[in-house]
Amino acid sequence: MARPPMLEHSHDPADIARRLRDGPQPSYLRDWVYGGIDGTVTTFAIVAGAVGAQLSTRYLLILGAANLLADGLSMAASNFTGTRTEIEEYHYLRAMEERHIDVEPQGEREEIRQIFRTKGFEGQTLEAAVDTITGRRESWVDTMMVEEHGMAPMTRSPMRAALATFAAFVLCGSVPVLPFALGAPASVAVSAAMTGLTFFLIGSFRSRWSPVPWWRSGLETFAIGMASAGVAYAVGDVLQKLL
Repeated sequence: MARPPMLEHSHDPADIARRLRDGPQPSYLRDWVYGGIDGTVTTFAIVAGAVGAQLSTRYLLILGAANLLADGLSMAASNFTGTRTEIEEYHYLRAMEERHIDVEPQGEREEIRQIFRTKGFEGQTLEAAVDTITGRRESWVDTMMVEEHGMAPMTRSPMRAALATFAAFVLCGSVPVLPFALGAPASVAVSAAMTGLTFFLIGSFRSRWSPVPWWRSGLETFAIGMASAGVAYAVGDVLQKLL
C-alpha cells in the first residue's frame, strides 16, 4: 500500500486556527534569489571581461570589489524604493475602496455580488454571501483589495527586502573573485567552476518554492548566468585587441 504524500503543514483544527490567526507571513525569497543571481552574474561578468582584456589581478580585484559594494547598494536601494512603492500603492487603493464604500455603498455591494457570481454563487446563497461580507467593513475592504486589485493584506518590510538583496548580492557575488583574492592556481578555471556551481545552487534552492524540478531550475539559472559571463568575456577580448 502506497504511503500518502508528505504535506507541507498540519490540518489539525487547532493548527489551522493558529495559521489563520497569525495570517500570511511575508516572504523575502525573491529578494535573496534576485540579489544572488545578479551579484554572481555581474561580478563574474566583470571578472570575465577583465580576463578577456588581460588586466592584472590587482585591477580585477579592484573592479570586483567596486561592483560588489556599488552595484549591491544600488540594487538594495532600488528594492527598498520598489517595495515601499508597493506599500504606498496598497494603502492608496485601500483608502480609495474605503471612500467608495462611504460614497457609493450600493455600487460596492454590486461589485461584491458580481465577483461571487463569477465564483458560482447564485440566488439566496449569493445574497447571503454579499450580506455577510458587506456586514463587516474590514472584510468588505479586504475582499475588494484581493478580488478587484489582486493585492493581499500582507506588507513586506522595505528594509528587510533591501538587506536580503544586498546580503545575497555580496555573498554570491564574492564567489567569482575569491580564487583571485586567494591567489589560487588556475584562478580563471576555478572561478568559472565556482561561479557555475553558485548559479546551479541558487536555481536549485529556488525550486523548493516552485513546481519546476530542482535540476531543471538549477540548469536554467546556470545557463543564463554563464551565457552572460561568456558575452562579457567576448566583449573584453575584442576591446583588448582593438584598443
